[in-house]
Amino acid sequence: MASSSTQRILVIGAGELGTAMLEGLVRHLERQSSPVSLPPITVLLRASTINSTDDNKLRANSYLRSLGASLAMGDIVQDSEEHLADIFRNYDTVIVCSGFGFPSGTQLRITRAVLQASVKRYFPWQWGIDYDIVGAGSAQDLFDEQLEVRKLLQAQAEVNWVVVSTGLFVSFIFVPEFGPVDLKGRTLRALGSWDTRLSVTTPRDIGRVAAEIVYEPREINRQVVFVAGDTVSYDNVANIVARRFGGQWKRELWDMQTLEQRLKDSPDDGMVKYQNVFGAGKGVAWDIANTVNMQRGMEMQTVEDYLREMKDLD
Repeated sequence: MASSSTQRILVIGAGELGTAMLEGLVRHLERQSSPVSLPPITVLLRASTINSTDDNKLRANSYLRSLGASLAMGDIVQDSEEHLADIFRNYDTVIVCSGFGFPSGTQLRITRAVLQASVKRYFPWQWGIDYDIVGAGSAQDLFDEQLEVRKLLQAQAEVNWVVVSTGLFVSFIFVPEFGPVDLKGRTLRALGSWDTRLSVTTPRDIGRVAAEIVYEPREINRQVVFVAGDTVSYDNVANIVARRFGGQWKRELWDMQTLEQRLKDSPDDGMVKYQNVFGAGKGVAWDIANTVNMQRGMEMQTVEDYLREMKDLD
């Protein structure tokens, strides 16, 4: 493969994670200190996004270009696998940052296109939990596709791949529909039990650590690695929130019996599926000592750090 700083990189998607990924890549020391002119990092977006006249999209695209990115057109849902493969052949490294809310099968078709294109290195949309430990047939059926992606990658030897398990986005803890923290309702909840743990990372830190692996892979190849800004129990989260904002808080336990009943009552509710997975506590938490960021001495944002940046409650 091309030397780490001169490799041609494609980032798929420019939502919260894709933008953070681009920021991490362009700001990495290996790229900043390169003595030669480097190819721009390319971001793959729908044609409708690139050509949009919407003010928000115009601002977003302008920001991507201000970071030195080149914008390329492609649609991971509508384009054929052959067309996607033709796009991917132009790059050494493909990093997928689009996945949430996409149709079932999207990540498999991207992976097949990557393999067809013989991309040198691939970071699939696996920025989440340890799907191997969760296993097939979990409450969240979308996770089964992630296991199928891993099988495809493990069954071949031509394309190098890296799966980066990051846990939950820190911000997701504070989505009221998910449950653990309802700031407006001043309610704190445990999924499964108060001692159940989960690992969390901010998108910014995911981008920083991913960039470190891209430019300084060392011995990381064809494997799953772990990243986390924090690993906490629901009790830890509740205490941190109560300490940060003060006042009275209601505490509720949604044990597994409660969560399983909610799933029976609403079998198609994606949020309830997530609640069951994170309540079971299987494959959703790992020790910080075993993370790439700890092993490389990278300072990360903890839950307490994240809360410190939030505005006080009314």
